[in-house]
Amino acid sequence: MKKLLLIVCMLAIPTVVVAWPWSRDLMNQPSIKPQEGPLNTYPKDSVPVKGLWTKVVDRDATEGMKNPVAPTKKSIAMGRALFLTYCLPCHGTSGKGDGLVGKVFEMQPADLTSDYVKNDLSDGWLWGTITFGSYIMPRYDYDMTPSERWDVVNFVRNVLEKRMTAKSKEERASQVLSGSAKKGGE
Repeated sequence: MKKLLLIVCMLAIPTVVVAWPWSRDLMNQPSIKPQEGPLNTYPKDSVPVKGLWTKVVDRDATEGMKNPVAPTKKSIAMGRALFLTYCLPCHGTSGKGDGLVGKVFEMQPADLTSDYVKNDLSDGWLWGTITFGSYIMPRYDYDMTPSERWDVVNFVRNVLEKRMTAKSKEERASQVLSGSAKKGGE
């Protein structure tokens, strides 16, 4: 009798709380997943947000764009936080393309401190690369708002590309993480 009562309880409890393994849960719902392309339709009962996504067609169209976000301390701090979240795994703390994830790629990620990036690439192109990705870089247009991407450009231009006063890799990494890179090595 006890066995029968135990079996009835084991079957009744999940039924009452609707906790069968095939029940729908929060993880398996229609939503935009990280690094996923745009959806043609929004999930049922969602609220679309206007003005959040990029209105540019591709990376080539961003070449002539001017940075609308001034490189203020707040913008650079936000860019630093976003860089540490999204860019550090591949580009490393110094932006040289030597991050732990970047080391496993056949082609090394771009050195954001190189003369080529400093002198030949426009702010718009950097923003477009963050937005649409490149040969090995994923696109981040669904992970960051347009102004957040400009904040990352401000961080790259005003911290990573400035000459560092550090003599060793550890000092340089510490300087980048603290955001205390000095302009022109002052």
